[in-house]
Amino acid sequence: MPGRNNKARKWPDPVQIQLTGSGGQGLILAGIILAEAALKDGFHVAQTQVYGPEARGGASRAEVIIGSRPIDYPHVERPDILLALTQEACDKYIAENTRDSVVITDSLLVSAVPKTSAAVSKLPVITTAREVGREMVANIVALGALNSVTGLVSWPSLVEAVLDRAPAGTAELNKKALAAGRSLAVSDSRE
Repeated sequence: MPGRNNKARKWPDPVQIQLTGSGGQGLILAGIILAEAALKDGFHVAQTQVYGPEARGGASRAEVIIGSRPIDYPHVERPDILLALTQEACDKYIAENTRDSVVITDSLLVSAVPKTSAAVSKLPVITTAREVGREMVANIVALGALNSVTGLVSWPSLVEAVLDRAPAGTAELNKKALAAGRSLAVSDSRE
């Protein structure tokens, strides 16, 4: 059952996750990594992606569905969890959330969260990635924060999935980014 390592929250089965932002932020890769971590934990998973025609700067969305049984429909219908790393993504996708949803936004790039009944956590994902050493690991920081808030997958599986996808020579940077994201959720700014 998704969320089995998070005693505070029981997620629907299957749980539906959207990772949204702009091209170049690595959200498609983040969705793949999250899906692979869930597979390592023995879950059934569906992962899809949508991105604009631009290589960088266009809209980008990864969807991951995690469940204890085979997934019948591979697209998110109503997200239980939304990660929004840009204002445009937050504005576009937040309306699909319910009061039982969790929304995680980047506090630097999302200045105004539209009215929602979902629980919102504003976290300095981009700023933290810069502090870790490179903005390009914002997707890994975001994964650490998302998993800390939601408890979707086990930490060993998430670390392994990140390292399986880390480019040569970046393992330590990615481990540091994941740990930094994990610690963000401890001191998050909830609305």
